[in-house]
Amino acid sequence: MNPPEQRAAQRTFMPLSDTTVDLTAWNHWRMPSVSNDIGSEGPVLVIVEYDVIPEQAEEFIKAVHEYGRIRRRDGASRWGVFKDLETADRYTEIFIVSSWQEHIRQHDRITRADSRFEVRIRNCVRSEPTVRHLLYS
Repeated sequence: MNPPEQRAAQRTFMPLSDTTVDLTAWNHWRMPSVSNDIGSEGPVLVIVEYDVIPEQAEEFIKAVHEYGRIRRRDGASRWGVFKDLETADRYTEIFIVSSWQEHIRQHDRITRADSRFEVRIRNCVRSEPTVRHLLYS
């Protein structure tokens, strides 16, 4: 590739978006209630269970994997989604955050621009997801 072609390829490799993104906070999550002050202990395992509409399973998988990128961006060190082998329509998303404070900060990091992924996920499920928080012992 000659130099002009290289420059053209570099310009198109990672183009900037022509749209503006709403980065204002969108803290709509229910804040977890904990029984005592756990300080900065961790790590914390967050488990989110979804009851997926069977006809929406393919769309759910696409949307939740895109949302996984947001979870990792906002502080999750590990992330995954699993299909329940005993309950056909149940999917479980898990992620690990380094501490309880870091998870609380995750609640503040989600933006209005990210809400489109949650809307896609919520359109694929029958009810509100069940969320659990587990502290490493």
